[in-house]
Amino acid sequence: MELIKSMTGFGRGEFSQGTTTFSVEVKSVNHRYNDISVRIPRMLSALEEKVREFVSDKVSRGKIDVYVNYSTFGRNAQVKLDTNLVQAYVDSLNTLKTQFDIKDEISLSLLTRFPDILSLETVEQDMDELWLILREALAMAFNSLVEMRLREGERLKTDLIGKLESVKQVVGDIKDKTSSIVDEYRNKLYDRIREMTKDIPIDENRLLTEVAIFADKSTIDEELVRLESHIQEFAKALNLKGSVGKKLDFIIQEMNREVNTIGSKITDLSIINNVINIKTEIEKIREQIQNIE
Repeated sequence: MELIKSMTGFGRGEFSQGTTTFSVEVKSVNHRYNDISVRIPRMLSALEEKVREFVSDKVSRGKIDVYVNYSTFGRNAQVKLDTNLVQAYVDSLNTLKTQFDIKDEISLSLLTRFPDILSLETVEQDMDELWLILREALAMAFNSLVEMRLREGERLKTDLIGKLESVKQVVGDIKDKTSSIVDEYRNKLYDRIREMTKDIPIDENRLLTEVAIFADKSTIDEELVRLESHIQEFAKALNLKGSVGKKLDFIIQEMNREVNTIGSKITDLSIINNVINIKTEIEKIREQIQNIE
């Protein structure tokens, strides 16, 4: 099963073929989207789009910086000899010798001193051939990056499971308290209304009905059921393949929504403290999942 990945990591790869060597460094940090930055030598700019496509296939979320270094020996340049120019220099030197009766011989060292006889000419390299070499270096760098992201992802998962278990325990504590609290609230509300209306004739059945309706509106059973459902979905999402960060972020928002509703309905101090504890853990979870791909 594929594990969740952190968006933080670093990788390096180097690959050589013939006299050509590519070294690639890649680093990634958390980001809402897939933001790819490629730094590549200008002479290889035609390969930048291929690099971006390669990265997009490997990483679905995060800010990715790719640094490409390139070196080659001998194959991208050649020495060009201008034989026509050499012949012109030789003819001119022979003319000088004849006209002024010079006995010196025309030497190779003399000829090579003249400009433009030998020149260095850059040879245009095959980009398809270079891409095959670069791709190997990229693969090595990203294999290293993914391994690091997986290790960090496993650590995040373990931490999140612990925090989720803490939330689950507090929710269970709230459930144990709510059954008695609703009855206590209903009785207190009834007694308060009877006290306020003791000198006013009132329909007892109507009073009981209204108290029951008002007390029922203050129950948090539905919120607790939905909160427990979100906790289960969050735990399942931690075992899904691929990019799960956005899904986890959505679930934690829904969990926070239910907890806020519970907090707005309840006046019991012990449950309010439970709500505060849950919100604290949810905020910690939210911060952690910002680093998950």
